[in-house]
Amino acid sequence: MQLEEKIWFWGLMVIPLIIIVFLLLQVWKHRVQRKFASKSLLRRLSPDSSLFKSILKVVVLSLAFACLVMALVNPKVGTKLETVKREGVDIVFAIDVSKSMLAEDIAPNRLEKSKQLVTQIINNLASDRVGIIAYAGKAFPQLPITTDYAAAKMFLQSMNTDMLSSQGTAIHEAIELSKTYFDDDQDTNRVLIIISDGEDHGALATDAAQEAQEEGIRIFTIGVGDVKGGPIPEKRNGRIISYKKDLNGETVVTRLDESTLQNIAAEANGSYINGRNTTEVVEHIRDILNKMDKTEFEAKQFADFESQFQWFLAAALFFLLIDVLLLERRTSWLKRLNLFNEDF
Repeated sequence: MQLEEKIWFWGLMVIPLIIIVFLLLQVWKHRVQRKFASKSLLRRLSPDSSLFKSILKVVVLSLAFACLVMALVNPKVGTKLETVKREGVDIVFAIDVSKSMLAEDIAPNRLEKSKQLVTQIINNLASDRVGIIAYAGKAFPQLPITTDYAAAKMFLQSMNTDMLSSQGTAIHEAIELSKTYFDDDQDTNRVLIIISDGEDHGALATDAAQEAQEEGIRIFTIGVGDVKGGPIPEKRNGRIISYKKDLNGETVVTRLDESTLQNIAAEANGSYINGRNTTEVVEHIRDILNKMDKTEFEAKQFADFESQFQWFLAAALFFLLIDVLLLERRTSWLKRLNLFNEDF
């Protein structure tokens, strides 16, 4: 499914506005009526008035607006699944989601900077396949190899430092997990891009990188953070309440470890890139990928998308017609329902 004009979703803001106006109108009417006459007298003067019918009209009008907005958005549904030939490289992004990635020594913080870098790299891809791994003390598959860039960016934005309970920076586990992403039946160029501050992973990562290189995986590392380091903020409701401290009560300072990231890349026929300048990182990765041989592979995708706005437009007109025909007075069917145990 595709959504052609997503900007029209802002039109849904009309619905809460309708509800607010309705509630304010009901409060005003109630106050005016209390000044005019008693409740029993009002029932005798207007026996057919119905609060339920007024609420029903608001609901119907809201549904009409919702359907009209969906018609303007114009959802499209693919009617045919076809197999197409594409040429590209298989790229797996391994993103560090440990608590040290919350440090704000690079704006807005290390994790958000990592997301920005990966998003911009994906935006500059053409027909390559991408996958995503999240890792901290353990590695976790976030998205398998796919050509769906929109899905990749959606999964990317959902990543946070709370998604993995085990803390640390187990890059070696991310490298091991990345091996399962690549299809041995397809002889594609394999690239693993590790985005991290490089802390707390020990010598296991360089050994894992060497094994990956033997399996044809090139590893490129991107360092996010500052070598001078910074504290790890602890926030509540978006505000910093303190900074992480060690067992001795001292504020923990986390630093970018470039040398280790450089060693990992060197072991797997890759290179290290400092992630401070997004444009330079994207251009560097693009140049690397352009120099690689592109392998042809098959990918299934939906084709012949057909607009579905007419169904929502018809529903909107239907609800508007009901709204026009629906009177605010009690009718015989409403009296029989007596939904609110009203006295007639």
